[in-house]
Amino acid sequence: MGGRRGRRLPRAPVEIGIDRLSHEGRGIGRHEDRTAFIQGALPGETVSAEIRRRRRRQEEGQALEVVGSVSADRVEPPCAHFGVCGGCSLQHMDPAAQVRHKADALAELLAHVGGVSPDHWLAPLTGPTAGYRRRARLGVKYVPRKGDRVLVGFRERFSPFVADIDSCHVLDARVGALLPALAALVRGLSIPDRIAQIEVAAGDEDVGLVFRNLRPLAPADREALIEFGTRHGLLLFEQPGNESTVAPLGHETMRLHYRLPDFDLDFAFAPTDFTQVNAAINRQMVNQAVDLLDAEPASRVLDLFCGLGNFTLPLAGRAAEVIGLEGAESLVERGRENAIANGIENARFTAADLTALEPTAESLGGPVDRVLLDPPRSGALEVLPSIGRLQPERIVYVSCGPSTLARDAGQLVHEHGYRLECAGIMDMFPHTGHAEAMALFTR
Repeated sequence: MGGRRGRRLPRAPVEIGIDRLSHEGRGIGRHEDRTAFIQGALPGETVSAEIRRRRRRQEEGQALEVVGSVSADRVEPPCAHFGVCGGCSLQHMDPAAQVRHKADALAELLAHVGGVSPDHWLAPLTGPTAGYRRRARLGVKYVPRKGDRVLVGFRERFSPFVADIDSCHVLDARVGALLPALAALVRGLSIPDRIAQIEVAAGDEDVGLVFRNLRPLAPADREALIEFGTRHGLLLFEQPGNESTVAPLGHETMRLHYRLPDFDLDFAFAPTDFTQVNAAINRQMVNQAVDLLDAEPASRVLDLFCGLGNFTLPLAGRAAEVIGLEGAESLVERGRENAIANGIENARFTAADLTALEPTAESLGGPVDRVLLDPPRSGALEVLPSIGRLQPERIVYVSCGPSTLARDAGQLVHEHGYRLECAGIMDMFPHTGHAEAMALFTR
């Protein structure tokens, strides 16, 4: 009758044996001739699972309990909301085992997608597994049917609804325990149903919260938000439109800050600017990238997808010149601002569409002998031919998408004559299936 209906899912839980983990950390088994991807299950276990989604050849579900032998890698999840909140997917797995899994997944992707293997592996970069998350976008939902409640947090697993949680184990501790207080704050506003989200942006000293308000705040709303920020030592902002409309509430601060102490650098950023989620990993990551790139006093370095200068400015202390190219004008301005504030004169920032740009030695003011790539999750495929023509001696590729790193590694090795000297993972998002990686290519 009209639309096509999916098959009705079984009402009772089913038992599934788990053979391996997917790259994103779901247990994989077989059920009724389909491949089953089961959240919360580990290899070697048989679990009772609830099937939530079913397609022709695969299904997805949630483990309810282990009914056979328990994996040696299984631990008690540190957060009471694990399994309901979709913010984390691997809290049931020992953190060291999570790192091993991510390293194995990177090796498999490089081999099968790129047809490459590094000469040697870098040691994984690891850090705190709790309170590490400095950036987050928290959902906000007004629920009048539940006594005019407001929920603040991440989305539920298998659902678009905001999870009903009262704390977050991985969020920066200055915010992670404030979810009930934030919910009460929103509930008391005149427009509780028109606050779409709260963006968290934490620096070393201050934490900013950006309230996305879909309707103007009343004077009493502003007073309540200002009082909340003062009481909890937070910098609050409103955002009634796009990012250009972000404005402070009860203060005049428009910049947060983080430091890279090993380089004696201080970075200013706006609360909606892109910065790395995990400060401890970022410091290790920058150190490793600078060491691997091995810039010399006469080197000219090209930093592609440079952002606000997270790698550009540290590299400027080692090289004759660093050229940072970035697609977002706002981040280019921030890079220039940070170069001036840190007294750096040999780094220049230019806005460019890196999916269409073809940098040449002529356009860059001369040849470059080092390239740093830090692309988005879609990778750097469009710019690789230009890099191949520039023929830098060393390329450091910082990846937030190991599958596209593997694809691009294959291109650099098989099409452009580079050798994959080393690679390794960075555990930027502990307790999740998300992995980041770094690789060095030489010629």
